[in-house]
Amino acid sequence: MNIVVCIKQVPDTTEIKIDPVRNTLIRQGVPSIVNPFDKNALEQALRLKEQYGGKITVISMGPDQAKSALREAISMGADKAYLVTDRAFGGSDTYATSYILSKVIEKIGPFDIILGGKQAIDGDTGQTAISIAQHLGITRLSHVLDIKIEGYKCVVKRQVEEGIEVIEAKLPILCTLTKESNKPRYATIKGKLYSLKAEIEEIHLADLPDIDTTKIGLKGSPTRVKATFTPKRQASGEIIEAINPQETARVLVNKLKEAKLL
Repeated sequence: MNIVVCIKQVPDTTEIKIDPVRNTLIRQGVPSIVNPFDKNALEQALRLKEQYGGKITVISMGPDQAKSALREAISMGADKAYLVTDRAFGGSDTYATSYILSKVIEKIGPFDIILGGKQAIDGDTGQTAISIAQHLGITRLSHVLDIKIEGYKCVVKRQVEEGIEVIEAKLPILCTLTKESNKPRYATIKGKLYSLKAEIEEIHLADLPDIDTTKIGLKGSPTRVKATFTPKRQASGEIIEAINPQETARVLVNKLKEAKLL
């Protein structure tokens, strides 16, 4: 079984800086981590490999610093990692990113299952992984809790508003995992040492000769950010001064009634 896991390196801070001209995130100098939901996807891949055998390939698109995220994935148990990087890919929105990654997956294929987190904590769109399946023309299931393999099909449990839904689907398939699906394991010392020596192959635009360059980068992204801003929060309050708790409660109740909140 060939499993592909898509991971993203995201800022590990709430102090996000925005390029005022390009309206994109400034990542230089900002501490980064592996997107937490993507770790759930990797854990699911590792469990599938342990149960059914196979190979896990991890891919990530980003600058050279994203190799640290890929090495972390290798230290947890992934077999192979690819960094998709090229200046031509810069500024890609979720559509352009998913298109690029779909071409990369076609190049490194074949595959049986593609896994990713349900969303990235920096963008929170939940669009990229699902769009990869659209480009590849395969079944996709979101908010997945568990996956079992039965021959050429899989049985998937997914979270829905009404509870848990169980679906059978033929392979290949793409699934996005939630944080409730599992608890990602810690890397072993042996795994960390191995990841430091592991080769991470880079994939550039020149390695994808059949890609449509009108669908990549900032120019190939249909999403346009008109403006960015940090929401300003305003709060006001009142301190109730009273001689005892009973008097405090009485005053509070009267004020709530005056505000028509009771």
